[in-house]
Amino acid sequence: MRTDGRSLAGHTGSMPGFVAGLWLSPDDRLAGIALANATSGTPAGTIAADLVRIVADREPAFPPSWQPRSDDDPALLALTGTWFWGTAPFTLHLRANRDLELIPASGRGRGSRLRAQPDGTWTGLDAYYAGESLRPVHDPSGTLTHLDLGTFIFTRTPYDPDGWSATR
Repeated sequence: MRTDGRSLAGHTGSMPGFVAGLWLSPDDRLAGIALANATSGTPAGTIAADLVRIVADREPAFPPSWQPRSDDDPALLALTGTWFWGTAPFTLHLRANRDLELIPASGRGRGSRLRAQPDGTWTGLDAYYAGESLRPVHDPSGTLTHLDLGTFIFTRTPYDPDGWSATR
């Protein structure tokens, strides 16, 4: 069926004491359903079609289904995840345009958004690390060992609280 310039697929039906209408608009990814306890007089098919039209015309469209990104550089993805400053956990997230975001895992602490630079570093955009440079540090074999963020060292494992003290 075609109504209001919209292709609808569905069905209407009735039996004594009951009427129903179901219309789907594949292009709008919407469906309208009307059910009524009535033998006649209630245009269930029209109501269902009107529901599709009203929602399609007045509500925002559903966003596309989430799909994982597949175009990110594996070396860049290797930077993401949990990092520790001392014993405090942080999460480093990849954002659009190769930007990063450092977020304290506890919800408290110093975080920052970081903008990618052509030399392979990132510059802090806001909060405590504004203007600071984040530099990934690799050992001679190329393995990522830690992150240096304005002389703050972030490691994949927390510092051993029993093996370190401020008096050393």
